[in-house]
Amino acid sequence: MGESNTKVIVNSWNEWDPLKHVIVGRADGCCIPPSEPASDPKVPKDSDMRGMHGPRSKESVDKANAQLDYLANLLQRQGVRVDRPEPIDFNQVIATPDWQHGSMFGCQPPRDVILTVGSEMLEASMSYRSRWFEYLCYRPLLQHYYESDPNMRHEAAPKPRLTERSYKLDYLSEDISMDERLDMVAVKNFVTTEEEPLFDAADVLRFGKDLVVQHGFTTNLKGINWLARHFPNHRVHPVNFPGDPYPIHIDATFTPLRPGLIINNPERRLPDDQRSFFERNGWEILDAARPAHNEPPPLCYSSVWLSMNVLMVDEKTCCAEASEVHQLDQLDRLGFNVLPVPFRDAYPFGGGLHCATTDVYREGRCENYFLNCKIEDRLA
Repeated sequence: MGESNTKVIVNSWNEWDPLKHVIVGRADGCCIPPSEPASDPKVPKDSDMRGMHGPRSKESVDKANAQLDYLANLLQRQGVRVDRPEPIDFNQVIATPDWQHGSMFGCQPPRDVILTVGSEMLEASMSYRSRWFEYLCYRPLLQHYYESDPNMRHEAAPKPRLTERSYKLDYLSEDISMDERLDMVAVKNFVTTEEEPLFDAADVLRFGKDLVVQHGFTTNLKGINWLARHFPNHRVHPVNFPGDPYPIHIDATFTPLRPGLIINNPERRLPDDQRSFFERNGWEILDAARPAHNEPPPLCYSSVWLSMNVLMVDEKTCCAEASEVHQLDQLDRLGFNVLPVPFRDAYPFGGGLHCATTDVYREGRCENYFLNCKIEDRLA
């Protein structure tokens, strides 16, 4: 028998193995969607996002695309193949038999939509009506990978109905205090209900055999349970961060940099009982450096903690936002080769460097990074 000619296109088991193929998002046509039950609790009452909707300005789109293109070119110079999604007309009314919504969002953050685990690329269920059709931007790429790689698995989680039963419509009043909001988050009282499985791919971090999933506004327990059933050969660990008043997506809160090392948002620390799981398996959890900015850019959904939303090219090389001088310094002191990337103009379109990418291929295989893992550490 000769050597196999099978061409492997899709393979990625963690956040730090050598990156060889990635999707980088685009800002074209991005909209600020009208309010909806999933998004209302995410927007602080003093935010400039309140009451805003419609297409983003051409000037802001051009600036964001320039920075996304810079990232794509930088990765290509590092030997990484880069693919880009195909934007659709986001500024149109969308509907299902259950609801109608004024517009869609965009395709800057592929990390929110597509979860790569090994040879599988999984379309997340998504919890926002405005993002229900976002998977269409990535379908041409996923179809190409499927046709090119006989081992690639293209999967899609069950599309949720997102009726009013999926949300607590009276979740927040206008005059709720920050302390009251944090009290609600601390007892895991989130805007989504357990009506149906809901999860965004950006709530999942990959640690080889283990998947760490944030329970919050965009991922519910049924969504985590669905992931556990869908990946029966993995251990799935739900986590939460009581200090986060807007618990949406894990990658500005908890960031693995290499085997054994994680940085954690010091305002959203992992609870002690969950932290002990990592520590007894030899993982060090450090407080992330403080952001260099006191507020996010204009019309931005995300917090200043996108400073820690970094992209690992390999265990020694890290892309980080160029103006986040404190985070750059911390990464340098930890021994990383740091690649500064200007990216604040892209933040309002869906997030930071990790958000704006999703893995297609990283060298390496599925490893067990948690050898001291008890049966009760796995989600039932």
